[in-house]
Amino acid sequence: MQYFLDGYRSGDPRIQPAAEGRSDPQGPLPEEVDVLIVGTGPAGLLLASQLSAFPDIVTRVVEKSDGALEVGRADGIACRTVEMFEAFGLAEKLTTEAYWINETHFWGPALGNKSRITRLGRVQDVRDGLSEFPHVIVNQARLLDFLLEYMHNSSSRLRVDYSHETLNVEVPMDPHERVMVTLSTPKGEKTVRAQYVVGCDGAHSVVRESIGRFPQGHGVDKAWGVMDVLAVTDFPDIRFKCTIQSAESGNILLIPREGGYMVRLYVDMGNIAPDVWLTEEEVLDKAQAVLSPYTFEVKETAWFSVYRVGHRVTDKFDDVDDDQKGSRTPRVFIAGDACHTHSAKAGQGMNVSMQDTFNLGWKLISVLKERSPASLLHTYNDERHVIAENLIEMDTRWSCAIGAAQDSDDPEAAMKGLAEVQRQFVTNSEFTAGFATHYTPGLLTGGDSHLHLATGFPPGRRFHSAEVIRLGDAKQVHLGHVHRADGRWRLYAFADMVDPRSPGSRFNTLMDYLASDASVIRRFTPKGADLDAIFDVHGIIQQSHLEVDWADMHSLLKPNKGLYGLQDYQKSHAPVLDSDCDIFDLRGIDRGAGALVVVRPDQYVSLVLPLDSFEELNQFFARFMVEPV
Repeated sequence: MQYFLDGYRSGDPRIQPAAEGRSDPQGPLPEEVDVLIVGTGPAGLLLASQLSAFPDIVTRVVEKSDGALEVGRADGIACRTVEMFEAFGLAEKLTTEAYWINETHFWGPALGNKSRITRLGRVQDVRDGLSEFPHVIVNQARLLDFLLEYMHNSSSRLRVDYSHETLNVEVPMDPHERVMVTLSTPKGEKTVRAQYVVGCDGAHSVVRESIGRFPQGHGVDKAWGVMDVLAVTDFPDIRFKCTIQSAESGNILLIPREGGYMVRLYVDMGNIAPDVWLTEEEVLDKAQAVLSPYTFEVKETAWFSVYRVGHRVTDKFDDVDDDQKGSRTPRVFIAGDACHTHSAKAGQGMNVSMQDTFNLGWKLISVLKERSPASLLHTYNDERHVIAENLIEMDTRWSCAIGAAQDSDDPEAAMKGLAEVQRQFVTNSEFTAGFATHYTPGLLTGGDSHLHLATGFPPGRRFHSAEVIRLGDAKQVHLGHVHRADGRWRLYAFADMVDPRSPGSRFNTLMDYLASDASVIRRFTPKGADLDAIFDVHGIIQQSHLEVDWADMHSLLKPNKGLYGLQDYQKSHAPVLDSDCDIFDLRGIDRGAGALVVVRPDQYVSLVLPLDSFEELNQFFARFMVEPV
C-alpha cells in the first residue's frame, strides 16, 4: 500500500481526504447525476466502490429498503472474487474473517444399508497453483459492509440513499438528453436525470422491465430451504463443505460458516407448488431425515428462507438493440440477478454478479473521463452475456448430476450417479473457482499469435499472479497485487536475457519507446497528469535482486509524481529464485525474447506482445481510446 504521495496525514491511510464539494454526511440526492446505481446487492456496491474513487464523477446509489442488509443471502466467495477484492485492498480483511473451504466431501447411502449415509469421497477444493487466494465463505451482509466502508472512506464519501424505490426508467430518444428515473422517496416522488443508469435490482428488476428486456429460460417448482444455524451434532464432517444425498430423504448442500460454529444447510425440498410456503420446522425435519442416523439439534437459527430459482438469462444487458448498435450507444445497463438466475448449488450467483460490474465499472470511468468513446460500452453486453450463458450451462449440468444420483432406485446406478457428482465437481473446479471466464478476441482482447512468449498469460484470461522480489526494498510480493481498482491499464514488461542495464537490451528499448512522445503513454495521458495516471508500467528482470540495484533501472520505472514530485520505488521487480518460484518459469516467459503483457483495468489480459512491437501496441489502444484535448 502506498500513501503520503501528496503530503503526510495522520490517522488511517485508507480513509481518503474528502474531495472538494464532498462531505460526510452526504448531501441530498441531486436532480442530475452521472451514474445512478439502483440496488445495493453485491453487484451494485462493487460498482459503487469503483466509481467512488472518482469524485469528479457524480455517482449515487438508491435502494428501496430502509437500511443495509444485516443477515442471510449468498455466502460463497470464489478465489477469483478474492483476487478482485485485493484490487480494493479488501482481500486480507475478507479472508481473515472467512471460513476457508479446504476440502469438499461427498456423502451418499451406505452400501448394504441404504438407511445410513456414509462418506464416499473427498477432494481438495481448489487445486494447487490455481490462485494465491482460497475459496471462502462470508455472509453476504458482511461482504457488503466491506464495500460500504470502502465507499464511505473514499474521496467521494459515497453513501446509499435508502428508502428510495425505483418506479420507472425512461430513455429519451435524443441521445443528448439524460435518462429519467422516477423514484418513490420518504418525501414523495422524485425525478433524477442520469447520464447512465445501472440496474442491480435483482431478479424482479424494475430497470430491466423499463427497458423492455426479458429473462429467457425456464422456471422450476423445486424449492430449497436455507438455514444458518448454531447446532449440536455428531455428524463428523460438520466443518467441511459437503454434498449429502440420502437414499430416500433427499439431499443437502452443507456449508460451514465463518466464526467456527455456525453452519448453513441448503435443503432440497423437492417439487413444491408455487403457492405453498414451507416452514422452518418442515425444512429442519427434512434436514434431520437426510442426516439420519446422525443427530442434528438446532440451538439457534440466525437466518431462514425458502427460494425457488429457475435457469434464466436476460436477452440483453443494456438498452440498445443489435440493429441499433451503429447509431446509438447504451445508457442503461443491468447486472447480477437482473441478468441471470440459477441454483445455489454451484455457488456462483454473487461472484458472477460482481464480475459483471467489475467489467462495466472501468468502462464507465473511461467514457466519463473522456478516455474512450461511448461505443466502448457496447462491449459490456458483448462480453458478459456469453459468460452468463456459460454459467447456466454449467449449473444445469451440475444440478442434473445431483438429481440423477438422488432419484435413482437402483443402488448400482445410484453409486454411479454419486461418482458422477464427484467427477463433475472436479471437472467444473476452474469454473466454480471463478477462472473459466475467457473473453474472445475483439475490441479489448487480442489474439494468441504471440502467446508462445508468455504461455501462462493467455489473452482473455485473468492475469495469473505470481510472487516477485521488489527491487526497491527487497520485499517479496505478488506481482498481480500492484493492480488497483483505479481504472488504469497495466503494462508488465518481462525482460529479455540481455542485462537490463545494457542499452542493447530489448527491455531497455521498450522503456525508451514508452518514455518517448510517440508512445501510447504520452499519446493518451492528459498533459500535466502523472506519467502513470493511465498506464501503470512494471518491469520484471531475470537477474536476482542481489545483482541489480533499483537505481540502475530505466527512468520510466522511477517516475516522479504527485504534489511534491516524489519518486516511485515500486515498479521494478526480480524473480524469486527458488527452484519452483521463478515467475519466468511459472508463467512460461520466453527468456530469450522476453514479453510485454497488457492487462485491462479489470485484471484480464488483453495482449501478449514482443518487447519491440511498438506499432501493434499503438494500434491496439487507438481502437478504443481518444487523445486528451
